[in-house]
Amino acid sequence: MRAEVRERAPRPVRLGPKSVAALVLVSAVGVVAFGWPLLAGADSGLAHAQDAPWLFAALLPLLVAVVVATISESGMDAKAVAMLGVLAAVGAALRPLGAGTAGLEPMFFLMVLSGRVLGPGFGFVLGSVTMFASALLTGGVGPWMPFQMLSMGWFTMGAGLLPGPDRLRGRAELAMLAVYGAVAAFAYGTIMNLYGWTIVPGLASGISFVAGDPLHENLVRFLVYCATTSLGWDLGRAVLTVVLTLALGPTLLRALRRATRRAAFDARAVFGEPEGTAPGSS
Repeated sequence: MRAEVRERAPRPVRLGPKSVAALVLVSAVGVVAFGWPLLAGADSGLAHAQDAPWLFAALLPLLVAVVVATISESGMDAKAVAMLGVLAAVGAALRPLGAGTAGLEPMFFLMVLSGRVLGPGFGFVLGSVTMFASALLTGGVGPWMPFQMLSMGWFTMGAGLLPGPDRLRGRAELAMLAVYGAVAAFAYGTIMNLYGWTIVPGLASGISFVAGDPLHENLVRFLVYCATTSLGWDLGRAVLTVVLTLALGPTLLRALRRATRRAAFDARAVFGEPEGTAPGSS
């Protein structure tokens, strides 16, 4: 009787304690970087006027720490780094295709699917590196870049944290990824608005950021600002992400899972007796 061999289902790159600690640390730095103007006093100066270089300087070693921790705990090797480079290059090339038209950015659907297959740690690094490469490619390097890197890292990491990575397949998985892509597309725009809102002068009094005002009053103004200035852009990004995820998701998910299976990121080295050597012989 011939035994049937089942193909091993690919699993996302797992997170160990060091990887989790590194992600928590870099996310905490990001939350502080985005949110400190809301708690700053009226005499603190223009929000985000000088902090971007410091954030970028802190972000790079933290990203390296995430990569090193993930490699040391999950067995990632040169194949994983090569895949990271390829996906980041593709994402960076996709972004300029529609970034200037109603928020249409096709790179977002690639980040959703990549994060789903490769896991949250790999996803965070991929999102950040992709945005960095895109900025270099398009000449979009500026004080906003480290904030974009953090936001895209969170966006891609979130896809890796969705439930059922080993079991959920087919239409149910695609529907979940499409819903996540839509919600996360709005979340990405909202987070980036928080950066831009605090540095744009001359807005109407009902939506302007006022340093030193109570937190709840500034948050109300911020919500009005998002609704009146960027809702259309976020909607375009969300719709395009959903359409591309549903249309191209099955094919791309299969390709990514096939590449992950062949790379065997989660394989562990097993040392045994040399062939032909009797147990216990010296």
